[in-house]
Amino acid sequence: MAGLSTLILLLCAAKDVMPSSSHWKPTWPSYRVPVILPQSTLNLDKPQFDAEARLEVVSPCGPACHKSSPLPTYEEVKNYLSYETLYANGSLTETEVGIYILSNSGDGSQGKSRTKRQIYGYDSRFSIFGKDFLLNYPFSTSVKLSTGCTGTLVAEKHVLTAAHCIHDGKSYVKGAQKLRVGFLKPKLKDGNKGANITNSAMPEKMKFQWIRVKRTHVPKGWIKGNANDIGMDYDYALLELKKPHKRKFMKIGVSPPARHLPGGRIHFSGYDNDRPGNLVYRFCDVKDETYDLLYQQCDAQPGASGSGVYVRMWKRQNHKWERKIIGIFSGHQWVDMNGTPQDFNVAVRITPLKYAQICYWIKGNYLDCREG
Repeated sequence: MAGLSTLILLLCAAKDVMPSSSHWKPTWPSYRVPVILPQSTLNLDKPQFDAEARLEVVSPCGPACHKSSPLPTYEEVKNYLSYETLYANGSLTETEVGIYILSNSGDGSQGKSRTKRQIYGYDSRFSIFGKDFLLNYPFSTSVKLSTGCTGTLVAEKHVLTAAHCIHDGKSYVKGAQKLRVGFLKPKLKDGNKGANITNSAMPEKMKFQWIRVKRTHVPKGWIKGNANDIGMDYDYALLELKKPHKRKFMKIGVSPPARHLPGGRIHFSGYDNDRPGNLVYRFCDVKDETYDLLYQQCDAQPGASGSGVYVRMWKRQNHKWERKIIGIFSGHQWVDMNGTPQDFNVAVRITPLKYAQICYWIKGNYLDCREG
């Protein structure tokens, strides 16, 4: 019975409505989004913050491995989506959740060359220079975490990133208690305050302005697992800032099947550690997918982990084009393809369940999270 409930939950909840084949615009589908609500909260002992921050996650379990994994039971899914909340004062809580589907829901090798293993052939990344680009949407939504990863602005005070940027699966990383989020801004020289220097032939000097994090949410699916098994499906976290950032943010959305993405392609920007101080943009085709993961070969380096993976599609209800984050860039995987090693970069898909959870973390009201 539990297995059947999970099957209904995971598959039926993702019922989407796509435009007819004659419709030329790639259109955001409407999803039946479940409801995830807190049931009980328990105070935990303060963490030790003794883990080393890792800027990438490496896993040998590829598409075939994940596709062959048994479907989790309803109780297992509830456990994976329960979560820990870490506060700036070091206190920690664990929240158990309930999952509901409402009938009146909205329509709405491991490689030796570690420094190059995430570059596939010609390096197709683009460094973004100049405040006219860096301070404008969508690039302005990318922020840097003090632990070295990237995050994306998804609300007035919230940043979406990868769980491994603050927790290694067993313990919180050093610096997680005093976590900060950096916003890239122009670095004006003395005497040039207020001056218009956008016409300079040289790229404008930039600096990070930092905002402290008030609290973080990490799903237990990541904490209970690890990068070599089902845990990678839950490599995401939400950060709440101590004050609003006052920038335009990017909404989250349920990840459509890869075949419905414009050109089968995804985009993301991050602070790759081989280009210090640069915001690096890239796009590429999706090569494979599971229910929870997207496999692609976008060029990337450590530091880009936590970047919001987005696409731009037509929003029929609003009659306009809209970008939405459909995943979180996680890291690198070596995959045994019939005895031949092949590598992918992997993003965690925002499924209907994850959308319901992240949206509730942001808004605190499930009624505002009915349309994915």
